[in-house]
Amino acid sequence: MNREFVFTDQDFQKIRDLIHRHAGIALADSKQELVYSRLARRLRVTGIKTFSEYLSFLQKGHEDEWEAFVNSLTTNLTSFFREAHHFNLLADFLRQLGPSRPIYLWCSACSTGEEAYSMAITAAETFGGFDHPVRIIASDLDSHVLVTAKAGLYKADAVLKLGAERVARYFLPDGDGYFKVRPELQQCIEFKRINLLDANYPVREKLDGIFCRNVMIYFDKDTQLGILKKFAPLLHPHGLLFAGHSESFYHAAAYFRLRGQTVYELAKHA
Repeated sequence: MNREFVFTDQDFQKIRDLIHRHAGIALADSKQELVYSRLARRLRVTGIKTFSEYLSFLQKGHEDEWEAFVNSLTTNLTSFFREAHHFNLLADFLRQLGPSRPIYLWCSACSTGEEAYSMAITAAETFGGFDHPVRIIASDLDSHVLVTAKAGLYKADAVLKLGAERVARYFLPDGDGYFKVRPELQQCIEFKRINLLDANYPVREKLDGIFCRNVMIYFDKDTQLGILKKFAPLLHPHGLLFAGHSESFYHAAAYFRLRGQTVYELAKHA
């Protein structure tokens, strides 16, 4: 195979070790070509000629490049109301909690923001307007996607799938082929960068629910369990954890019990 840059098995293994240590991501053997194509761009940008030189450069503590390295290897596939049954259950849960106190939710892998805004729309529809008790923390490891999430600007083809009524209520036309989230919808969301591998999370309030969907699949079981252990004390009794469609947390039964389709409830003794 003719490659622009030499990329050895040793380079790939070193990258696997670095991304696992820094972000918890477990790269399978089958990801070698994907890793090459994504990081080859970083070599071009930095002007570095070999992967071994690039990895040495990275390990000298260049923070901006560490961020670019992690951003290159994370996947950010998302859409509004993806796995719609979760939002139906969230609406029921919010109704049960009622408007008597603030309700805190954490969207822990928010990517470009569609999931967090879907949560905010669900809150607005459940409580009949923008003046509701729900507050959402939306975080991601990837600083680039957080810029998009904060901007709240999306292509028309993604937004129009929500239907004319929702589009009119929650978005404003913004130039040719784009829509922007209304400030009234955005006001209940706080965006911040959080690494799920950190020892502690900057979450001040007790949470009612955590969305952590389609991110655990990138972690090995030990890393998953470590994260779930840290989630448990953040939640109110009966707090909910929403997982991705292909994720199962059976190995964390001491902390979470299955409540519905890929929805878990804090275990009583957690």
